[in-house]
Amino acid sequence: MIKYDFKTFMNIDGASSYKEIIHKIKSKFDKCDGGEIFTDVSKCISSKDIEKIKKVSKYIRNNCDVFLVIGVGGSYHGSKALIDMFINKYKKDIEILFAGYSMNSSNLYELLDYIKDKRVIVNVISKSGNTMEVNFVFSKVLELMKSKYSEKELKKRIIITTNKNGGKLLSVAKKKNYMKFYIPDVSGRYSIMTSAGLLPICVAGIDIDSLIEGYNEGKSDMDKCFLYATIRDILYKKGKKIEAFTVYDENLLSLNDWLKQLFAETQGKKKRGILPISVFNTRDMHSLGQYFNEGEEIVFSTVINIVDNKDVKLKDKSLNKINNIALLSIAKSYSMPSIIINMDKLNEKNVGRLLYFFMVSASIGGYLMGVNPYNQPGVVSYKKIIKENLNGKYKR
Repeated sequence: MIKYDFKTFMNIDGASSYKEIIHKIKSKFDKCDGGEIFTDVSKCISSKDIEKIKKVSKYIRNNCDVFLVIGVGGSYHGSKALIDMFINKYKKDIEILFAGYSMNSSNLYELLDYIKDKRVIVNVISKSGNTMEVNFVFSKVLELMKSKYSEKELKKRIIITTNKNGGKLLSVAKKKNYMKFYIPDVSGRYSIMTSAGLLPICVAGIDIDSLIEGYNEGKSDMDKCFLYATIRDILYKKGKKIEAFTVYDENLLSLNDWLKQLFAETQGKKKRGILPISVFNTRDMHSLGQYFNEGEEIVFSTVINIVDNKDVKLKDKSLNKINNIALLSIAKSYSMPSIIINMDKLNEKNVGRLLYFFMVSASIGGYLMGVNPYNQPGVVSYKKIIKENLNGKYKR
């Protein structure tokens, strides 16, 4: 169960004036075409591919020490967020590592050195098949894999997840007959319910059937999605330029990383948008808390809380209860509006529902700000300049 509290720590007026534009946006989601296909799991992945993911995941768990996921942005944020959430719930018979989001040579050297004597299976993910960081890292990992395994064995240890129509990775996969999964035409940050997100999640032992079930149940929260997006837009117009995604469980920190990409890349366009930041309490109340209390009044928070967590007693007092009291006390003390989202338990069904809520809310918010929720021209721009610099052709 998930409860959304939009009232306790804020007083917002003006939502009624959004009635007409919300009606127009709702029609886009009703049609579920274009960018909105992420709301329909059946359009993101077939039941046949879901069964294939389960079968391949079982093979991966039984045949490697390290499952290496190479991706950046939406190609890895979603799956890493869920794997980190449930890292202590499932006994891991393999280690899941992520790479491809950095080109730091020391990091890559250490990774290659670490996996050189281990049994490795690699899943390289890029929707375009041409992502620079991913292809750089994959090329070095592939060198190592070729030194360890025969061509026949590589076909069992290299998995490529990309689009059906072209790109460097698709060419490699077809030429070498590597195992392939396909990503539909959906923006990377909305791709968690495609093979890009579900394969690594399933390898971790997470129940993807329950995850999908919860995601589908999220459709019943559409009114809450519109209310959240509207509140955010009203706060933005009142000068609240920063949203502090706040968690009280360290296992949710990677969820915050996914949320930062989701909202920044969806809405940060045309010199508009709310800047998402990540907050972990009670740690950050000793640093950012000072700013939130007495700094500029440009921040509001969205708190994601797990009510029924594993508990520790401290002199006959529940530490989980103390943590929840701290949450409410901090929200009350901060001089900023706070939205509280309470999950009764951390399980796949609740998380699936929460993912749906945030993705739909982000998309609605993009439309309210008058931007395309599904492109990322600023990201394309920096990639173009790097490529030109690498070729010695860039001119300011």
